[in-house]
Amino acid sequence: MNPRERLIDRLIRYVKIGSSANPDSKRYPSSDGQRILGNLLVEELREMGLREVEQDIHGLVWATVPGNAPSAPVVLLNAHLDTSPEAPGENVSPQVIRKYSGGDLQLLNGDMITVQSTPELEKLLGHDLVVTDGTTLLGGDDKAGVATIMEIAQRCLENPSSRRGDLRILFTCDEEIGLGTKYFDLAKCGASVGYTLDGGGSGNLDVETFSADMATIRFIGNNTHPSVGKGKMRNAIKAASYFVSQLPQGSMSPETTSEREGFLHPFRLEGGVGQSTLQILLRDFETRNLSYQAQLLDQLRDKTSSVFPGVDIEITIAQQYRNMGDQLRDFPLAVDLAEQAYRNLQIPCKRDIIRGGTDGALMTAIGLPTPNLSVGQFNIHSTREFVSVDCMEDAIRHMIHLLSLWSEQRRESQD
Repeated sequence: MNPRERLIDRLIRYVKIGSSANPDSKRYPSSDGQRILGNLLVEELREMGLREVEQDIHGLVWATVPGNAPSAPVVLLNAHLDTSPEAPGENVSPQVIRKYSGGDLQLLNGDMITVQSTPELEKLLGHDLVVTDGTTLLGGDDKAGVATIMEIAQRCLENPSSRRGDLRILFTCDEEIGLGTKYFDLAKCGASVGYTLDGGGSGNLDVETFSADMATIRFIGNNTHPSVGKGKMRNAIKAASYFVSQLPQGSMSPETTSEREGFLHPFRLEGGVGQSTLQILLRDFETRNLSYQAQLLDQLRDKTSSVFPGVDIEITIAQQYRNMGDQLRDFPLAVDLAEQAYRNLQIPCKRDIIRGGTDGALMTAIGLPTPNLSVGQFNIHSTREFVSVDCMEDAIRHMIHLLSLWSEQRRESQD
């Protein structure tokens, strides 16, 4: 099997293993499929002959591709095993479209991926695409990254003349629910720089993420039988609904913002008359703006309490991650060499921002500079998700060349 077909085969095998993260689970990882996929990867990594291959007690998969430039910095490559819980992720039936010729894509269930809704298709003429059947997500976020890293490891071994230092591999769990680096061990990693392969398209070099918090708001009412509710019932559902209705309507929401604009995103509401719980994402590229968003929630609590006396409202805000650009500015070589590698390969490149987060944001925050790189994902978190194999191939060529650029750097200059 030639390397390109091997790459496609990897991706198809991996996406068929359902591994959706479960935000309601108390376990780690939150779904059995992540451990199952991790076990498969461990077997394949051992068959390749890599060193230090293990699936640790938390389900994280580690391995080392031995290098041939002993003085070079150690580089970490990271992708995540879980897929988004926002669309069905079991019984994935991937389809391969060879040499896409243009136009809308009809999926097996009759749904369409249109050029109008996905204008990126116009730049993918001639590409091999792997699509969903329309009933589930594909899982290219981030199994495209997983397959790409596995293929990078294989091709490094098959081309021993290519200069590189030791390459550490890490596949994390539960990234989609903000827990990807919960058990990340910086000392065990042993790298000086890292890259997550978890981005869209080709040639994007993500150097900033949102800063992110999550607000959990509990509305505590009093439930009675409706027949005797007068003067006694305190309806938590109504209070929560009113609170949501008072959030900014024409601004500060995902559906009304773009570029560097932040937002408040109510994404989960559950409960009953006696108690309801609302969760809201706070997002902004300027970390200080998160405190302003929190102040707005406090103001809405006071306003809601005045309209619904007797309903207690409790707000808890948990920190999730911070803009990795703040730390990457102190380690410009991580970005500069990645950009140089794109230029050397004549792959169009642009420095970009992520209106979201990655494992790399949290790794960067604790001392491992970790930009995010493209790996051919499109329409993620939806049943119209697809992956470009050609973009994955670009990611492989780019990383192998980037490793050679890092081999020219002395380890002590990065430590």
